[in-house]
Amino acid sequence: MAKVRAKDIVEKFGLELVSGEEGLHRPIVTSDISRPGLEMAGYFNYYPAERIQLLGKTELSFLEKLDDSQRKSRMDQLCTDITPGIIISRDMDIPQELVEASTRNDVPVMKTPMKTTRFSSRLTNYLESKLAPTTAIHGVLVDIYGVGVLITGKSGVGKSETALELVKRGHRLVADDCVEIRQEDTDTLVGSSPELIEHLLEIRGLGIINVMTLFGAGAVRSYKRITLCIDLELWDKTKQYDRLGLEEEKMRIIDTDITRLTVPVRPGRNLAVIIEVAAMNFRLKRMGVNAAEQFTNRLSDVIDEGDQEDF
Repeated sequence: MAKVRAKDIVEKFGLELVSGEEGLHRPIVTSDISRPGLEMAGYFNYYPAERIQLLGKTELSFLEKLDDSQRKSRMDQLCTDITPGIIISRDMDIPQELVEASTRNDVPVMKTPMKTTRFSSRLTNYLESKLAPTTAIHGVLVDIYGVGVLITGKSGVGKSETALELVKRGHRLVADDCVEIRQEDTDTLVGSSPELIEHLLEIRGLGIINVMTLFGAGAVRSYKRITLCIDLELWDKTKQYDRLGLEEEKMRIIDTDITRLTVPVRPGRNLAVIIEVAAMNFRLKRMGVNAAEQFTNRLSDVIDEGDQEDF
């Protein structure tokens, strides 16, 4: 099912539909936008017909200098059966040849009062967001001191209960149980909740609770960039857990690597406080303060001093 259609752009940016209404449901498959300058001059060898075509003052002023047959030919070639739409900026007059070609080929032609460059930027940002690669992960996403923390682990390990305690401590819930993640850039993952379970938490023994109703609008948010993953697992006494924090484990989601910490779960451990401190420590590391490295350096200095005294 198509994520974005020409109809969505008309509604999002308040565009005026001039012709080609039958093509409003054509899918848009790429966030790239084409300004067909060379095509206006007749060079269609590498015409990116699958893109939204944006015509500004430059393209239309050149088109006016062509004779009638050339204008008709260029507009017919511009309106293909896969072109999702043609947008005219600055509310400029639309050539009659373009209206006729769009009607014949069911290519929607739209107008906007915005300047060409500004509209191109806004449309590109919108399409990149909508057409970004997506996936879904079983877990909980919480905003802790501005850090998007994805809490993962096997079912029943205590993810939702930990999220509830974090919300009580003043942090904000983004998603519980299922986190929808889209990759908006090569290093940017944004998580959100499916609409059906937005603002809801499932607590075994209590059932489903509405976090926004119980704790207020300040306890939830719609989306958050994910920068840290906390993986909860039942304590395994045969496993060696990291006690210094010198090595950073990574987790790959789509094409982006994020830091992952493994936190063992056992009775008596306050997971909410541990995750809260992990988020604060992660922020400190990004600011250049690494407690583990500082301790290791001090330990090395003490060992070196001891070796010198032996001599």
